[in-house]
Amino acid sequence: MKKKIIENLITIFYALLIALFIRTFFYQPFYIPSSSMEPNLLIGDRLFVSKYSYGYSRHSFPFSPNISNKRYFAKTPERGDVVVFKTPADNRTDYIKRIIGLPGDSFQITNGDFFLNNEKILRTKTLISTVINCGNNKITFDAYEETLPNGKKYISVYRRNGTIMNTDKYIIPDNHYFFLGDNRDCSKDSRFLNSVGYVNSVNLVGKARIIFFSNDKSKGSFFEFWKWRSTIRFNRFFKKIE
Repeated sequence: MKKKIIENLITIFYALLIALFIRTFFYQPFYIPSSSMEPNLLIGDRLFVSKYSYGYSRHSFPFSPNISNKRYFAKTPERGDVVVFKTPADNRTDYIKRIIGLPGDSFQITNGDFFLNNEKILRTKTLISTVINCGNNKITFDAYEETLPNGKKYISVYRRNGTIMNTDKYIIPDNHYFFLGDNRDCSKDSRFLNSVGYVNSVNLVGKARIIFFSNDKSKGSFFEFWKWRSTIRFNRFFKKIE
């Protein structure tokens, strides 16, 4: 009996080591808790993030041990990538946003238009829905397909009333990145220098790749299996993140 228990404990130990290895160097699951990336990522989406996409830093490891302030096997992100990163404010909280500005870029909102390196970002108005979440509220919005200079396209949304029309010019420092949420007026991102601001490359955790599960908590708990038809978003399973 004692031998069997020891064998089981050894098996569990090795299983945990393998899981830790995969989580640290390959893929890590994340949960979307807020509406800041709607309509592309919804509250209740669960996704895989590739840890190898940009190389590795101390934030690749659980609990972000303070072992180094360098990034190893570093690879440069592309504009438009959806990325999980640790917020500069505490180096612990995970955020997920879209990279808009690279090191050395400038970014500014002028009369509601977005300018990257003094060139207007192309936006084409479209209609994908009539309301969208902003915290616990639902708002009316305008949706646009935006095209970045590298050709990356995605959908972003703006309040019909009260959207941010003007900002100061942001100059992204060396080795830092500028992030925006796709739900532009319901996102705490790099526009807020005191809370997020420019994100150091060391703080990048990985690139969001694919949604593997999605559950709408507003319609019921996952454990209420009799509600699965309405609560589980089967159409979002294995959806690639653009």
